[in-house]
Amino acid sequence: MPRRARLDAPGTLHHVIVRGIEKRRIVNDVADRKNFVKRLGGLSTDTKTSIYAWALMTNHAHILLRSSEFGLSGFMRRLLTGYAVSYNRRHRRWGYLFQNRYKSIVCDEDAYFKELVRYIHLNPLRAKLVKDLAQLDRYRWSGHGVLMGVITNDWQDSDYVLKYFGKRKATARKAYRNYVKKASDDGRRPELVGGGLIRSLG
Repeated sequence: MPRRARLDAPGTLHHVIVRGIEKRRIVNDVADRKNFVKRLGGLSTDTKTSIYAWALMTNHAHILLRSSEFGLSGFMRRLLTGYAVSYNRRHRRWGYLFQNRYKSIVCDEDAYFKELVRYIHLNPLRAKLVKDLAQLDRYRWSGHGVLMGVITNDWQDSDYVLKYFGKRKATARKAYRNYVKKASDDGRRPELVGGGLIRSLG
């Protein structure tokens, strides 16, 4: 049976999840992490794809983005293929790195935007890659530190996110962090990774 087309109209808000094949690592060390993030940022700039939240974990990654005229499928193909080729070359391995196709979930911005930003950025804390919010503020491998003004990523659209929390940047950052803190003890949120949202089938 042929695959159904993804819901890929320009301007669509997507929560994208990519996983390592058989739950294996997609990053082994800092060099791999830098490589993935550099490619993500470069493609965001080149294709005018807006990225609002992201978290690079050990065996998967989350990205909240708005597709451009370039399209989600083209963006993800360039990101994942380019990274996988460089990863395999560096680690002298062959074969697939990522599990099947990525999962993309079309999101209702009015209902879910703030919650998705928070959910994605809390992933490192839930996975115990950081021990508390103070460490998360300085964590280099998610977009949270950028929203907090601790880390600089020119390609991440932090201004768009912060406008949800206040008109002045300092006030918005404080409100955003309080919003994140309120959910810091929450567990998994199935409704934010499929249930209640529209899954774009590959």
